[in-house]
Amino acid sequence: MQTSISREELASLPIRRYEGEVRLVESAQALAHQAEEIRRESVLGFDTETRPAFRKGESYPTALVQLAGESVVWIFQLQRVDCSSLLQEVFQSGNLKAGIGVADDLRQMKKVFAFEEANVVDVGALARRQGVEQMGLRNLAGLVLGYRIPKGSRTSNWGAARLTRQQIAYAAMDAWAARALYLRLAA
Repeated sequence: MQTSISREELASLPIRRYEGEVRLVESAQALAHQAEEIRRESVLGFDTETRPAFRKGESYPTALVQLAGESVVWIFQLQRVDCSSLLQEVFQSGNLKAGIGVADDLRQMKKVFAFEEANVVDVGALARRQGVEQMGLRNLAGLVLGYRIPKGSRTSNWGAARLTRQQIAYAAMDAWAARALYLRLAA
């Protein structure tokens, strides 16, 4: 396996976008409806999004939690609906949760709802143990999966009441790619 990738090599790779189903969980009914399906997933990719802060000392709570299953990505808008009990259950469960740079995501989520994580894997650490030198979702996707992930909506307002199509696509891709990377690296 290649251990690093140059900007030029990364730029030459084909762009890949998540094209599967995305379910926005923005109501208590949607939350209840999705819970059982999420519980059945054995491997979940995950990521979070937070509204960016541009002033010193300014910070915002986690706005979104994304979970990627085998055929669907769920996006939880934490400011719109209280998802804490389901997300607490998921992160404490036996389901494997795979993400990139998970320590910060977990720390920030714990400021929104309390939980003790179980079966969480940092895909970057998994790649490092296999000799990969470069971390980060985009570098790992290029090295391991052979495609480029567009950066797009990275610094948008994730706390907005209505997310744009671009924000939803970006958020879904990050969680889906984390799952795909885990499956490839753990094989």
